[in-house]
Amino acid sequence: MKDKKLFGLIGWPVKHSLSPFMHNAAFKYLGMEACYRLFPLKEEDLEGFLKNLSKNKIFGLNVTIPYKEKVIEYLDWKSPQVRFTGAANTIVVGKNNYLKGFNTDGIGFNRHLVYDLKFNPRDKNVLILGAGGAAKAITYQLIRRRVATILLYDIVREKAENLKEKLSQQSEDCAIGVIASLEEVDFKNIDLLINATPCGMKKTDPCPIKKDMLHKNMLVYDLIYNPTQTKLLRLASDIGAKTSNGLRMLLYQGGLSFTHFTGKKAPLRVMEEALKKAVNRLC
Repeated sequence: MKDKKLFGLIGWPVKHSLSPFMHNAAFKYLGMEACYRLFPLKEEDLEGFLKNLSKNKIFGLNVTIPYKEKVIEYLDWKSPQVRFTGAANTIVVGKNNYLKGFNTDGIGFNRHLVYDLKFNPRDKNVLILGAGGAAKAITYQLIRRRVATILLYDIVREKAENLKEKLSQQSEDCAIGVIASLEEVDFKNIDLLINATPCGMKKTDPCPIKKDMLHKNMLVYDLIYNPTQTKLLRLASDIGAKTSNGLRMLLYQGGLSFTHFTGKKAPLRVMEEALKKAVNRLC
């Protein structure tokens, strides 16, 4: 039997991830000798790990918090989305450890938002919590979808300012602002609220938004999928707002990553069923 090709996810932490369930289900369905696993990496181990992927027979990686931006310096080739966002969530390993970087987050988010949730971003007002790798990928797509305004909030204001500058170079039509406090926001005019931070992954995390800031005519989208309902989504549901977690975004971005890894069309139905089973075990 051939040695299995190895793929996986790097980040810190990664134990919450459901990615192995969907990728391994896809490998099995297609009869591929491959395995997807989790690689929890501390920052001091990142460089050595990435420089030895070929040696360790790793053919592809997904990247999550906090390394989507930090991996950029190790890439030999970058997709247009990666060059724009400065963040990569997918790495394909070629001969002699030649690393190609892609970003499938934004496309996965866009497909879920527009085609599944039937939300048309055009001329809408958007508030995004966080200005890291995921936020960069999402705003890249929102700009292309011609949203009216994007408000950025990050506890590290410099990150939000840097993202604003980058986005402003891409669009003259979209009004882009950075806020120092959520108290500045006129929430009644917000059509789409997105949490692109890890706040909500832990039970002890506070809710980033107060209940009286929300209204029933907005869509509240939390990129977190484990837990499936964060404190933010629970509050939004309580006041009658439409809500979504990031599970289907995970599915779609994972499907695109799978294609980059293997050159094969991702069996999305199989991957989705694997995710549903994994989620049911969490409940």
